[in-house]
Formats: sequence, C-alpha cells, structure tokens
Amino acid sequence: MLRRFLIVFAGVCVVCAPLAEAAEQVPFRAGAAKSNITPSLGEPIIGGFHPFPAKHVHDELWAKCLVLESGTTRVALVVCDLLGLSHTLCDEARRLVQETTEIPMSHVLVSATHTHSACSALGERYDLAAKLSPYQQFVARRVADAVRCAVNNLEPAKIGWTTADVPQHVFCRRWFLKPGTMPVNPFGNTNDLVKMNPARGSKDLVRPAGPTDPQVAILGVQSREGRPLALFANYSLHYVGGVRGADISADYYGIFDARMRELLDAERQSPEFLAIMSNGTSGNINNIDFTRQGERYAPYTRMREVAYDVAAAVHAAYQTIEWRDQVPLGAAFEEIDLAFRRPTPEQLQWAKDTLAKLEPDAKPKTLGEIYAARTMGVQSQPERARFALQAFRIGDVGITTFPNEVFSEIGLELKKRNPFKPSFTVSLAHGYFGYLPTPEQHALGGYETWLGTSRLEIEASVKMIDQLLRMLESLK
Repeated sequence: MLRRFLIVFAGVCVVCAPLAEAAEQVPFRAGAAKSNITPSLGEPIIGGFHPFPAKHVHDELWAKCLVLESGTTRVALVVCDLLGLSHTLCDEARRLVQETTEIPMSHVLVSATHTHSACSALGERYDLAAKLSPYQQFVARRVADAVRCAVNNLEPAKIGWTTADVPQHVFCRRWFLKPGTMPVNPFGNTNDLVKMNPARGSKDLVRPAGPTDPQVAILGVQSREGRPLALFANYSLHYVGGVRGADISADYYGIFDARMRELLDAERQSPEFLAIMSNGTSGNINNIDFTRQGERYAPYTRMREVAYDVAAAVHAAYQTIEWRDQVPLGAAFEEIDLAFRRPTPEQLQWAKDTLAKLEPDAKPKTLGEIYAARTMGVQSQPERARFALQAFRIGDVGITTFPNEVFSEIGLELKKRNPFKPSFTVSLAHGYFGYLPTPEQHALGGYETWLGTSRLEIEASVKMIDQLLRMLESLK
C-alpha cells in the first residue's frame, strides 16, 4: 500500500503521495455527483443592497462535486450555485465530509459561483462564531451528500488539463474618469480616483483601472474507455445576470454545464456528466464593455450568449487534452492571521451622525445610511482573525483559493509565480470576507475598496499570496 506523508508546520497540513514516480504506480480514479440546494420560494434573493423574496425557480441550484483519487490520496472539489458561503458553513460541510467519507478536511474545497440570483447561505458572514441558519445547515449537509455520492461513483479514469482564451466577455469594471467628473461616494466626498460601473459610452471615461484575465482553465476526467465523466473549469468573470424579476437561477454557470453536456454528447449518461465552472479572480471584472452604449437583452439572453461562447472555447480546447491514467495528488490547508480594517475616529463619528438621523427602528436605505451601518459593523469586529487558504496539486496543475472576491491582478500574479503550470485560483472558497484588492488598488478607492465592502487589512493580498506560494512549494 502506498504510504502517505503527513507534514505539519506553521498551521499547515499537507498530505500527498511521496513522489510523482510512486504516483505513477498506483491507479487513478474519479467520480462526480451533484446535490440540489435550491431554497424555498419566499427566501430573500441577495446580490444587491436590498434583498427581495424569490418568486420563481428558473433553474435549480446545485452543489457540484468532483472527487479524484490517486492511491490512498483523495481530494474533493465542490462548487455551489450561491453568492457566497460563510466560513462556518464551509467548516461544517468539510467536517461532515471527513466524518462520512474519511477524506481529510484539508483535502476538501468548498466554494461558491457568485450567482446573484440565489438566496443567502452567508448568515452572519463576519461573525466568526455565528450559528448556522436552517438553510445553511441544509447546504452543508447537501455538500457532504454530493461528496459521498461522488465517492460512490469513483471508477478507473484518465485525467488531463488545458486552457482556452475567451477575452470577449471580460472587462475591468473600475474606470478612471476625467478630472472633476467623479461622483460623490456614500461617505460624502469625491476622494475616489476610480468609479465602479461608470455610465456606458460616457465621454468622461479615460481608461480602465486594471487588467483582465481571459483564460479559462480546464481540468477534465474520462473513464478509461473515453467516456466523459466531468470537467472542472475556472473563468475570471464576476457573473452575468439578466434574469426575470425575482427568479432563482444558477446564472451562466448552470447554462455552461448544460451546454457542455450537449457538446460532448453526454446528456444521457449514468452517472451524470458534470461541467463544473468555478469563479476565478473576478472581483473587479464583469461582462460589460463600458466604451459602448448599453444594449437591451431579453431575460437570460446575454447569460446564454456568454455560456455558449465559453463552452465552445472549452470544447475546442478539450479535444487537445493529453490524457493520463496516473497523476500525483496533493493538498495543503492553512489559516493565515490577518487584521480587520478599522474605521478612523472621523469615519466612526460620521457613521454615528448619519444613523442618528434615522427614525427609530428604520432600516438604512440610502448608500450613505447603508455604509454608515457597515462602518459600525466593522467597528464591532475583532481586531484580528484567521482566514482559510488552500492549495492543490493535481498532476502538473496548481490550484489556490481565497475566501474573498479577488482582484484579477492577484490571480495573474499567482499564475506567473505558481510552480505548477497551468494554474488557477478559486475565489469565494471557505468563507466570504469581502473584496480583496491589491494595495495599489486600495489607493485608488472606489466601491470595492470602501470600508464595509473590503474588510481585510490593506496588505492582506500580499501576505496571502506569499503564504499560498509557500504552500504550493510544499506540494512539489
């Protein structure tokens, strides 16, 4: 039996096959499965500043799982059709997976797609000791169920990887504007140097404030006979939107899954083929070309257009994959200690003064009132906390995670410095702790950097990148 090496240092747990050469002597297996996590109608749909009750299910929400096994090492990759997941939910889901499958918690990835047409699994997302709501408990159990079923579906398999470029649907949503045209922010000033989602086709646009990452990373698995089992993809696009009214929808992530099933002629398979799309580093990216006037789309039209284009590119790249029937697997999980941002005395006084003007028991409605409440919420957080980071080695592929909405610059830097190629980053994994800009983007201001939108210390991205690179080195 192949021995596993356990290494523990600085709070990181690494379990992997001892050598790539040894991994080539053990069988590789894979299995995929999904669990339905659609909430009841009437639950609040989140994604905007003012949640509203769901009235219709356009398409179901799922927790989708891919389990890989090389010898005695297993990893589970789970993506949920949700805006985000609280860290307590993810911890409970991973605990249940370990309890029911014996896959170590360190080897289980739990992330969200960031669809804005789902109900909340966030709970008190910034309360590090919050109890799970009934829906969160349901999601945690369903995540574990998906992993259990994927384990049940394990079979001898082949694996391969490649990438494709889909540049036409990713745009930086933060823009520099002409001097004197920056609107007032919720804090009552014009100190921001960039604007999120400016007016489309405006003559005041100067240039976008950051790069995009057009690459789709693709990890595919087949049966030994060549039957498609699953693929795990990653694209740095925030979401698409354009649903009808108060519909529940998985957004383009769900349409991509269905389209890949058609393209690979895998619609009537058992076990079911899954095309799992994870959210990359898209915190400052959306699918709107701000240099052009806005276009009107019927509900779901734009979403389908994006999904079909991405699926076409992935399908073409899929044909070039070099399949392998043995690969080494490794996983590392670590918590990093970081500070929460704190309001200045002036910001705190502004927040108190703003909220004091509200009628008794009135809820904040304006952006100023909402950010005043958020500022008070930031003040009530602990000074520091520990946040989950994870790294995987799957053959030559390196995967990293963050519990944030991550800026594209961070993902591009990790791709450049990652010792494994190809590589990609899964955002919104193991928690939801706001946007993660670089220090340079913090200096520009704008929505994604506002106190209450971005919660972690300004140097957080630098420290997290360094720690993830150390974790990846440990997997070599």
